[in-house]
Amino acid sequence: MKIFEIMESKDYEDVILCHDKTSGLKAVIVIHDTTLGPALGGCRMWTYDSEEDAINDALRLARGMTYKNAAAGLNYGGGKVVIIGDPRKDKSEALFRSLGRYVESLKGRFITGEDVGITVKDVEYMRYETRYVVGLAETSGDPSPVTAYGVYRGMQAAAEEVFGTTDLKGRTVAIQGLGKVGYSLAKYLYEAGVKLIVTDIFEDNVKRAVEEFKAEYVKPDEIYGAECDIFAPCALGAIINDETIPQLKCKIVAGSANNQLKEERHGDILQEKGILYVPDYIINAGGVINVADELEPSGYNRKRAMRKASMIYDTIKSVIKKSKEENIPTYVAADRVAEDRIKTIAAVKDNYIV
Repeated sequence: MKIFEIMESKDYEDVILCHDKTSGLKAVIVIHDTTLGPALGGCRMWTYDSEEDAINDALRLARGMTYKNAAAGLNYGGGKVVIIGDPRKDKSEALFRSLGRYVESLKGRFITGEDVGITVKDVEYMRYETRYVVGLAETSGDPSPVTAYGVYRGMQAAAEEVFGTTDLKGRTVAIQGLGKVGYSLAKYLYEAGVKLIVTDIFEDNVKRAVEEFKAEYVKPDEIYGAECDIFAPCALGAIINDETIPQLKCKIVAGSANNQLKEERHGDILQEKGILYVPDYIINAGGVINVADELEPSGYNRKRAMRKASMIYDTIKSVIKKSKEENIPTYVAADRVAEDRIKTIAAVKDNYIV
């Protein structure tokens, strides 16, 4: 793995390998860009097949956070931390306190919180060792419901473009992944009168959705071919690829998972097939919008956070408009929105005189 070539090609700032023998911690912190402010991005715990896979995931996710924060209008750069391990078996207070010490050593250049496999309790353990964590129980708490709300609003924007109305009643949505965000999204959709098709690798997650939302269950490898209006990837990334695209029977791809396109060309293929792809880092920004509100001078305000998350609808409408006007795929349009803001703010900072 030619790590420095990768860092140079995408302008990464830092890659930190974290290890603690006592707790068993094996983690990777990546800071991609701090032009807009300190890097802000969640902590993920997953059973990676290899250390290289974990590093690659951290790299992709950190860069995605730069673009997500920029497009969402936040004054934060992008970073991420991933922990190698099984979130159902390998957690401990010592592990998260050890990670917290690594985060503290960065002296505010990186701020983290919850992501896949991480709970409020885990973040509170980190808080024992560092000031630079968000998503605590006494402040904004679990960001998943706000992420889900932003995805719901994004679906409304996409539906208006494709079906001519924001009303999702009677539509069919196939949700891949029923974790914290997927479950909350299913609840929003069910209450809006949507028919749900769901899948998950964990049986208890599926059972809950089937019982509470009258959802139809399909096996994990069958979700791509489900007859639906909207396919919502809410698990891990790289699931829009050469194998899955031919199976899709939807008009819209809109979900909370990060890095849904395995390669950029897969976004081109979706456009060619007439499937509207809602860029993941635009539609799933509700969570980071929510935790970023903790960092406001006035402290966390739930109504303000929800209002900002609701504006994801407007951001997606602007991305779709740019895509149509410039005849470019939506993922390219989203990147340009984010990059334009970074360049503008960088120029403002260059002109600032003390």
